[in-house]
Amino acid sequence: MTTRSLPPSGAAPQNAPRRAPHPAPHRALRWFAVAVPLLVFAALAFMLARGLQQGRNDELPSPLVGRALPAFELPVLRAEAGAQRLSSLSVAASFAPRQLLGQVWLLNVWASWCTTCREEHPVLMRLSRESAVPLVGFDYQDRPEAGLDWLARMGDPYHLTVTDLQGRAGLDLGVVGVPETFVIDKQGRVRHKLSGPLTDEVWRSTLHPLIKELQGA
Repeated sequence: MTTRSLPPSGAAPQNAPRRAPHPAPHRALRWFAVAVPLLVFAALAFMLARGLQQGRNDELPSPLVGRALPAFELPVLRAEAGAQRLSSLSVAASFAPRQLLGQVWLLNVWASWCTTCREEHPVLMRLSRESAVPLVGFDYQDRPEAGLDWLARMGDPYHLTVTDLQGRAGLDLGVVGVPETFVIDKQGRVRHKLSGPLTDEVWRSTLHPLIKELQGA
């Protein structure tokens, strides 16, 4: 007679499935410590990118608004053979803002290496045909020959363009990016600073009304 021995009291049956071991607590904590900073970084990057996109054509706070445009005198960008269109403003080889006292005018900061400047260039070309407001170009930290080549290929919307090869005058103007556009009143004061490309919408809604107001003052 065969008898089956019983397992000792309290012992698990031999054929019972084994339970999966619980993960060590330190593994979960390690994952948490890595995941949380990554999620925070991703959220901050998203908000920063969204803010830059939404505020691209907004007026950036500038300590120059309401104050005189910093004085500078820079060489006029022109080809030796006279390929660059010049106006009566550029009789001399250099330009200073004091030459336009008594007029409302625009100072547009650009560069041949600036890809965003391509977006606003058609708008500037149209303004040069339709608006009598003097538009002065400010070629920022750019080689003069590169700037001349850009104007020859893209078209020249400016009454004249100055070149700031070293960027010192741009530093005084508080230039933080390219392109930028300043509205200057008859007294030589900065009345508006636009960061990013000038668009038709910004011209119609902001710059043109402001210029008409300043011209009538």
